[in-house]
Amino acid sequence: MPYPYVLLSAAVSLDGFLDDTGPDRLLLSSPADFDRVDEVRASADAILIGAGTIRADNPRLLVNSPERRAVRTAAGRAEYPLKVTVTATGDLDPEAQFWHTGGEKIVYTTDEGVRRARALGIAADTVSLGTDLDWRLLLEHLHDVRGVRRLMVEGGGTVHTQLLQQGLADELQLVLAPLFVGDPKAPRLFGPGGYQAGRLRLLETRRIEDVVLMRYEPTAPGTGGSASAADRHWLRLACELAAECPPSRTAFSVGAVVVAADGTELARGHSREAGDPVVHAEEAALAKIPAGDPRLAAATVYTSLEPCTHRASRPHPCAELILRAGVRRVVTAWREPDTFVAAADGTGMLREAGVEVLVLGEYEGLAKAPNGHLVG
Repeated sequence: MPYPYVLLSAAVSLDGFLDDTGPDRLLLSSPADFDRVDEVRASADAILIGAGTIRADNPRLLVNSPERRAVRTAAGRAEYPLKVTVTATGDLDPEAQFWHTGGEKIVYTTDEGVRRARALGIAADTVSLGTDLDWRLLLEHLHDVRGVRRLMVEGGGTVHTQLLQQGLADELQLVLAPLFVGDPKAPRLFGPGGYQAGRLRLLETRRIEDVVLMRYEPTAPGTGGSASAADRHWLRLACELAAECPPSRTAFSVGAVVVAADGTELARGHSREAGDPVVHAEEAALAKIPAGDPRLAAATVYTSLEPCTHRASRPHPCAELILRAGVRRVVTAWREPDTFVAAADGTGMLREAGVEVLVLGEYEGLAKAPNGHLVG
């Protein structure tokens, strides 16, 4: 299911703390960075914090700039983003500023948490995620029911940790403040546990007065049948590569990317690449990787159109090439229509051979775009 774009935002000390243990909140950002955060808030459809952050900081969580709010309303958006919190227990203070400032609010909680929050008279919509908190269900609900396309997450550390560990964060905006906390009882940004493999990609660094902003995005593919934020990044790239294909009346325009388990891009390709009128995208990409490369066994192939099972131009269709290469995971955007081959079903062929295939239908329109002359 489609999810919003999930942006994690946090400021930390040089030794990785979000706050100290004093009675007042430790201000880590500079005034100019607070203004940047206000700009990012204004760009979001919703802002999410955990219930622990409400209890610890009592934030209002507003867009403070009247000019930015005016831009939102002029564009037909609500003056303030939707405010969202998550709690397993429903233990919320009905007097907190979060509930009495800004626009709409929503609480995601458990069955038991709903009963408690409603008994407390919390001024917000309350949605149960079942007996346990389910981040994927929460993101689906925000996207499909509340129309949220861009979600800003401002903490706390437990929320950030869970979203990163489950591969659900599209971007991390981290501000590094020039001070140390040093108190082992103080809250840290990230907790222990299993994170995705590999290095994150650095998108930007920027000095803002005496702090430094660093923007990262995850690159490591997901595992098994669950799509990660990185899977969506790579599949979008594959769909964009399809637009580079020379147009044809007799073949689809397709893009493909092969990515190792640690997020390293091994190769990319697109249909009719380098003047070859019959080469397919997956074929072009796999040909650039040495046969027997040990990274292929744990790699993921991203392709805008499911791999073919029949072709007249080459002895081996792309689904067979993927199997020969030893790849065990494929992510695609679009099932092959009957335009040239009836009931091709590359997805079915790969799954029968034990390959995990994910079809992310929210990218189908992007995959079809360079093929409009073929499929209408």
